[in-house]
Amino acid sequence: MIDLYTWSTPNGRKVSILLEELGLDYQVHPIDIQTGAQKAPEFLAINPNGRIPAIVDRETGLALMESGAILWYLAEKHGAFLPEEPAARMQVMGWLMWQMGGFGPMLGQAHHFLHFNPGTSAYAEKRFGAEVTRLYAVLDAQLEGRTHIAGAYSIADMACWPWVARHEWHGVNLADFPNVRAWYRRLRERPAVQRGYQVPTNVGEIPEG
Repeated sequence: MIDLYTWSTPNGRKVSILLEELGLDYQVHPIDIQTGAQKAPEFLAINPNGRIPAIVDRETGLALMESGAILWYLAEKHGAFLPEEPAARMQVMGWLMWQMGGFGPMLGQAHHFLHFNPGTSAYAEKRFGAEVTRLYAVLDAQLEGRTHIAGAYSIADMACWPWVARHEWHGVNLADFPNVRAWYRRLRERPAVQRGYQVPTNVGEIPEG
């Protein structure tokens, strides 16, 4: 059994999608970041950084923070969605790190300035808007002729997809990135993706793209 501490954000959905894909038993503990629940002492005892998601593996007693590390841990433990062959494995890990180090953080900044606070900083809007376009172009090029980001369906796809699901928030028309759009729509049809998207609360229809 996994205890999942999460909210309805791209980083939270990465983990719930993987848990659904693995078919694991897990208990959801909603952490409402709009009310500051992530700063409560009982949550900080699990994740000192005060961010979702986090998990506790009841089997091992391990408490783990950072979505990328959680994906890695669960895939490693259950032998799925992370190749054993070294070269293929490193391709998946490289794209997972790409998401963690660039795609997620830059899109998050775009959300802040373009979606939540438009008009507050023309410089920031231009800077992060340009970086979003660049990153989408990188992903679109990688998906040329590929069904998934790094070979077979993997934690790299699960890490990136929830951020692309917020394309409207960062001002992206997926029609401008046809390979990303086709990949996004393929994953959108997966039952585990659909279930994981609605954790911890049902937020309605997944954006079509």
